[in-house]
Amino acid sequence: MTNSISRVFGIFSRVRFPKKVQVFINELYIKAFNIDMSEFKEAAYYESLNRLFTRDLVSAREFEKGEDILISPCDSFITELGRIDKDGLTALQIKDSSYSIDTLLGDYTLRQDKDRLRGGLFVNFYLSPSDYHHYHAPCDMRVLKATHIPGALYPVNLKWLRKKAQLFNTNERVVLECETPSKARFWLVFVGALNVGKIRFLFDENIATNAKKGRQSYFLYKDTRLYQGEEMGFFEMGSTIVFLGESGAFKSLVRQGSKVRFGEDIISVVE
Repeated sequence: MTNSISRVFGIFSRVRFPKKVQVFINELYIKAFNIDMSEFKEAAYYESLNRLFTRDLVSAREFEKGEDILISPCDSFITELGRIDKDGLTALQIKDSSYSIDTLLGDYTLRQDKDRLRGGLFVNFYLSPSDYHHYHAPCDMRVLKATHIPGALYPVNLKWLRKKAQLFNTNERVVLECETPSKARFWLVFVGALNVGKIRFLFDENIATNAKKGRQSYFLYKDTRLYQGEEMGFFEMGSTIVFLGESGAFKSLVRQGSKVRFGEDIISVVE
């Protein structure tokens, strides 16, 4: 049912209403979610609600580049972070509610790669409806593999994280297996949510989310490289990104409950 609702909402969000009606809808949305539009074009510019959701920055964000630093890939709220449990291979969805990393990463992540995460770092980034919805490379990196895991599309806000166990593992998601220049392995998991029409990736348009198919699928890459701050893609509505870093390779520079912006230093690479 949630998938159908999201598909219908996705269709509505792409409708281009007459100019005055569209401006009214856009302004109503901006007011309802208290969106700061100072880095974006004015409401009247966007010809559909989807265009407003996926708005681009007017000017590129400035940040200090560094090989030993990962920047935040998005504007978001850190709902939880910490160390992955070594024995159970679990991480916290929210306080007192854990989820299985084994299940999260799906069938096409090798067992020995999952085991690299025991004792590693996890960070959960929640993108609210008011946030900038694009995501960017946290560091210079290689993308080794993408896995699409179909699923439900429940909301991923704090209320639902507390209400539904294993929510991240229930929802549709795309898992990117990545590598830093120093060969440290990490995973970025893009979790779908209610009204997320699509999870888009600019480096591979073949990854089709919110589609009517039930099987996991994967894509291998030989030399797909992204550079720190480079745009990777965008959500067509707010959602969640989970960072998983292999044991001994990463250290958090932020705390649970922090509000972060794309470009801020959030993780250091341990030599």
